[in-house]
Amino acid sequence: MNYQGLVKSLDLPAGWVPPTELAYDDIRARAISRADLDHDVRGINASVDLIQRTRGGGWPTGPVSADFNYVDLVWHELEFREGYSFTYAVYHSHGQYLGCCYLYPMGRRTPLTEELLKYDVDVSWVGYSRRLRARLLHEAVRRTPALDQRSIPVH
Repeated sequence: MNYQGLVKSLDLPAGWVPPTELAYDDIRARAISRADLDHDVRGINASVDLIQRTRGGGWPTGPVSADFNYVDLVWHELEFREGYSFTYAVYHSHGQYLGCCYLYPMGRRTPLTEELLKYDVDVSWVGYSRRLRARLLHEAVRRTPALDQRSIPVH
């Protein structure tokens, strides 16, 4: 079967409210919002080369302005509110911005295939170490129903 253009919606329980904040040891993540604009713009602009090597797709190919990125942050807020996807800005407990964590439905970021149908969510990251990713993923899985580490391809 050809799955091109299809997206596997996140299967969340009726009435479930996603956590707007996650914490694990000294890592803090909160639903990304317009309040994260300055940090996000600096993070993107400092990581354009990394983004191009690892993200592709509709991601920036050069520096972004605050006006340009503002629209993306509003879009992330809407997606979060409607339960379509969940993006978190990640900070050290001392306030240092570390990057972002994205939980997208399968087929949104990468083309859906028969192999990918067995997974529940596409988790990806920009900006911080593998150790920090594992710690944050642990907390997200603990707080999200119907997700376990077997159901998440981590990129």
